This record gives sequence, C-alpha cells and structure tokens, in this order.
Amino acid sequence: MAEKTAGLSKEERDAVKQRAAELRAEEKAGKTRAAGEKAVREAIAALPDDDRVLAEGIDRIVGEVAPQLVPKTWYGFPAYTDAAGKVVVFFKAASKFTTRYATLGFEEAARLDDGDMWVTSFALKKLTPKTEKTIAEYIRKAAG
Repeated sequence: MAEKTAGLSKEERDAVKQRAAELRAEEKAGKTRAAGEKAVREAIAALPDDDRVLAEGIDRIVGEVAPQLVPKTWYGFPAYTDAAGKVVVFFKAASKFTTRYATLGFEEAARLDDGDMWVTSFALKKLTPKTEKTIAEYIRKAAG
C-alpha cells in the first residue's frame, strides 16, 4: 500500500492560494503588460532585501535582453511570458520556501533545448558581472 503523505506544506498551500489570487487579479485588471509590470514590481518590493536585489537584477536583465517577454506574477514569483502567455523564465526567491538560494528557472516554453539534456534552473546567490552575463545569455536564448 502507498504511504500516506502530509500533503502540501504550508508554503506550498500559500503558493497555490497566491496563484488563485493572481488569476483573479488578471481577470479583473486584464492581461496587459502594464498590469503585469505592476504586479511584478509589487511582488519584488515585498521581498526581503537579499531576494529583492536579485529579483530587481533579473527584472532589469529580462527588460534589456528580451523586451518581448511580458512580465507577470506566477505563484507569487516574478515571471516573464512569451506571446502565447506561456512562462519562459521566472525568479523564485529563497525566502519563499526558506531555501538557501534563490532560483532562476526556465519553463517548457524556453528555447534552451540542447540534445537529450539541458538546464532548466540555476541556484542564484549573488549577481556579479559574470553571473549577469551568463543570465543574459540564457534569457536571450530562452526567449528565442
């Protein structure tokens, strides 16, 4: 018999509730770039200092190298979508699930395919000129 699990953690339940609230807000405000930018700015502003610095950097880099991506929040994370509304790249704050690093993640719509295996996320602790360059290269490629 399968073991019983405790189900979702409190943080996971909160993320699901956040996503439901985001969907309601999108319906009310519309799925416009302006509404998405506002939601992302608010989500970033609510982050603790360390996460906020990283999220602001990711937001800046996306705007510079892939301005065609549309900002929105996704499970409370800053995320950026393609023309079809599919999430391409997102930032998950370390504070969201009390992890030791933030995550820069790429979803299925990201054009990072490289043979039989490719990267879908990076642990991110600090933005340096070197990490910013690497991030920019991946986001540029992911956005196509």
